[in-house]
Amino acid sequence: MKVIIVEDEKAAVRNLRAILEDVAPECEIETVIDSVTDAIEWIDNNPLPDLIFMDIHLADGSAFEIFENRDIECPVIFTTAYDEYAIKAFKVNSIDYLLKPISGDMLRSALDKYEKTSAKNNLTIKDLCRIFESKRSIATHFLVPVRGDKLYPLSATAIRYFLIDESIVKAVNEQGEHFAMNNTLDELSQMIDPQRFFRANRQFIITRESIEDIDLWFNNRLSVNLKGNNRYKVIISRQRVSEFKTWFSNIVN
Repeated sequence: MKVIIVEDEKAAVRNLRAILEDVAPECEIETVIDSVTDAIEWIDNNPLPDLIFMDIHLADGSAFEIFENRDIECPVIFTTAYDEYAIKAFKVNSIDYLLKPISGDMLRSALDKYEKTSAKNNLTIKDLCRIFESKRSIATHFLVPVRGDKLYPLSATAIRYFLIDESIVKAVNEQGEHFAMNNTLDELSQMIDPQRFFRANRQFIITRESIEDIDLWFNNRLSVNLKGNNRYKVIISRQRVSEFKTWFSNIVN
């Protein structure tokens, strides 16, 4: 049985490999992928495996983005810690969901379920992603530390973009002020309004208001130039250009 692992935590990959070797030695791991972008590229250039093990929080965004951009017509077993509502939704639709840390018994049970479940049931994943996104709570304000002894209430509507700067996640407002955040970009991606914010790559989450202009970049990519004195260039990969254009046009499926 051919499988792929979509996971950005090296320790989690090692653990899953070890358990698979013990519980299901017949599984052949074709590849390990750590990002949404690379997963889409691999899917575009390879036949789908028999089974996918997939984390939801990946290096450059949410795994839900993969299903929004590609039809995955093979079974998926999610391997992550996530919202209880999502867990119930996926289980009802015959898609198994394993909470980390994964044990041999958990994996054996999931593989037994896989063998009894036809791939066609997994065609509802995209619909479930949309339902989950519509039900999740959206943060309207953030309390951010300033001057060491104060917290400043920062409205989400005032934020133009988030970035990682010298290993620190920062929010930048309309005046160009930078605020250090206590969340990772992955966490912020799950907290903010996906209609207004776009996870451009591993370093940036942007808004339409933050964009000065856009250059056509080599390799069919886009270079998004942000407003402000820093003039940041945000590269949109070839695989995500279509998704970016759809988001920018505010097209809601």
